Amino acid sequence: QVQLVESGGGLVQPGGSLRLSCAASGSILGIYAMGWYRQAPGKQRELVARIENSGSNYYSHFLEDRFSISRDNSKNTVYLQMNSLKPEDTAVYYCNSAPGSRFTFPWGQGTQVTVSS
Repeated sequence: QVQLVESGGGLVQPGGSLRLSCAASGSILGIYAMGWYRQAPGKQRELVARIENSGSNYYSHFLEDRFSISRDNSKNTVYLQMNSLKPEDTAVYYCNSAPGSRFTFPWGQGTQVTVSS
């Protein structure tokens, strides 16, 4: 069974940066488009960014070019570089297959990102 382990979150001041990592236990990155999602308290989980096997990316409209998604298939790892962080970016961040994929993997525990002064 594939396991997804997110890491790299933490407490950062507004305007700061973080780099999240998502390590997959199986060789899925060469097969599935992957996505980063987030869930803020009291809100539904939402897609933040996705990356296709071709390397092309999609970002949710609210990001304003602040985030960048990348992948290293050899390491079975997906990354999310987050810059110019805002308090509204505070959430638990998760990775999984991208929306529309034929399979959604068990959700990991996510990594908490808190943006606060």
